[in-house]
Amino acid sequence: MSMYMNGSATLDLASMADGNAEDANIAVVGAALGDYVDASLAIDVTGLQVTAGVTAANVVTVTVTNNTGGTLDIASTTAYVRVTGRASLSS
Repeated sequence: MSMYMNGSATLDLASMADGNAEDANIAVVGAALGDYVDASLAIDVTGLQVTAGVTAANVVTVTVTNNTGGTLDIASTTAYVRVTGRASLSS
């Protein structure tokens, strides 16, 4: 198995009040529970918290939390994830 697995998906998140969060699932073949995940969005993320994790085999869930202090309507964007297989880091 490759050390890295990549995935992406278009996100069209709902309007979010300050402190609210939205989740989106991205299919990543080979992703397994316990793997490491990095995520990014193709927009300015100032005031946003972006987290991601493997939530089931082959599924990465990206969570975007609004910490801007106001309501935010995020434009449609692309989310990118890179999964590092836990087993590939064993020495």
